[in-house]
Amino acid sequence: MNTPPTVLDLAAATRAGSASAPETCAATLAAIQGADPRLNAFREVHADAAITTARNVDRDVVAGTASGPLAGVPIALKDNIVTRVGTTSAGSRMLAGYRSPYDATAATRLAEAGAILVGKTNCDEFAMGSSTENCAFGPTRNPWDLERVPGGSSGGAAVAVAARLVPASLGSDTGGSIRQPASFCGVVGLKPTYGRVSRYGLIAFGSSLDQIGPITTTVADAAAVLQVIAGHDPADATCVREPVPDFSAAVAEAAGEDHARGLRIGVPAEYFAEGLDPEVEAAVRSALALYAEHGAELVPVTLPHVDKAVAAYYVIATAECSSNLARFDGVRFGHRSEQGGSIEQLVSRSRAEGFGDEVKRRIMLGTFVLSSGYYEAFYDKALRVRRLIQQGFNAALERVDVLACPTAPTTAFRLGEKAADPLQMYLADICTLAVNLAGLPAISIPCGFDSGGLPIGLQLIAPLFDEVGLLRAAQRYEGWTDWHARCPDARRG
Repeated sequence: MNTPPTVLDLAAATRAGSASAPETCAATLAAIQGADPRLNAFREVHADAAITTARNVDRDVVAGTASGPLAGVPIALKDNIVTRVGTTSAGSRMLAGYRSPYDATAATRLAEAGAILVGKTNCDEFAMGSSTENCAFGPTRNPWDLERVPGGSSGGAAVAVAARLVPASLGSDTGGSIRQPASFCGVVGLKPTYGRVSRYGLIAFGSSLDQIGPITTTVADAAAVLQVIAGHDPADATCVREPVPDFSAAVAEAAGEDHARGLRIGVPAEYFAEGLDPEVEAAVRSALALYAEHGAELVPVTLPHVDKAVAAYYVIATAECSSNLARFDGVRFGHRSEQGGSIEQLVSRSRAEGFGDEVKRRIMLGTFVLSSGYYEAFYDKALRVRRLIQQGFNAALERVDVLACPTAPTTAFRLGEKAADPLQMYLADICTLAVNLAGLPAISIPCGFDSGGLPIGLQLIAPLFDEVGLLRAAQRYEGWTDWHARCPDARRG
């Protein structure tokens, strides 16, 4: 199953009875078994449960009741999205072997739509990282070059799709963790508006930043998955009561248009500054030129406070992480040290053994910025900067339909290249962090390759809850190019 059909084609064929869900599932499991030893994209595979689901889908097809929009489609979940089947470790020894008593809302909605949930994908520990190297269970490798990172923290989810092991996966995006690995792996990664998709069942990193979203090979597939997982959830107080438009219909309409007349694209100068790889800039500017050739208007815009996004993000995100991860103390939740001792010693030893270096670093920083005497100097100030960044995006998006910029400043870097320099690793998300601070929807779509054959991503950003406009703009570019159709297996010949 090197070149599986798209999500939409596979679901339609399954419902029509021309594709067998058990056969599709078996081929998917075989592909994972064959490729994953060298990729390490999957944390675990739920073969028995997946086969049972596939048989039930086929049974419903025969009975004439299989109407789910994702019927028979194999989908993988990032290992921080809880399910009752299997374990959910969030890439950490702290949660090794943890079995959830409930399913995440996003997982439930996929299952109700007929999807076959095949397993959990590898990720940076508690979603903290930009390379999927910060994982207790080993790094994931980029299928375009096994000596390079896939991006992070949803690296396993992106690799599973890029290597054509599954047609879609779910990741989580706190500061770019869907879009950046999508860029590094040459696939489509969609971060919805904050509150569009329920976070219930997503192991929290930064509660005001985290958002679940799809990784796919096409824009239409991303729309189809978003259609299923979006919508209000009473179990999540941050999930808004916003109507869910017909995303798939909007993409299908855009696919029938061979022009972009009327589309206004803002080009922020701040994202084309020093530090951007020349080949990445050339590919992105070429994509913008293609939009212009098809009638779009390119509008220069400024985002005056976006240069402070990295500093503000790493204050806010670490503060929230230190609060969210405080529950993992070895007493109530998480790994418990066998060394014992007093309660203070037990907690200290359990956390020392259970958490990795990057998580410890962020907890310490977050605890510091929230501490007495430093709260106003750091955390309160970061919140004020966040508001300025939001206002800057809103002002720019009043003039245009979408903003366009690189998804990442470089292509995939080598494994271990930035492991010893946390600051350089943090800067890998410099093009995506501000979007999460503003809560906006954004998408990364393939727009070319560098001279080494590594994928490059174009990022589009839209106003709050305008996923329709975002997907339509992305679909137009995808329809004019074939970057999305290229896969690493074909490249290796």
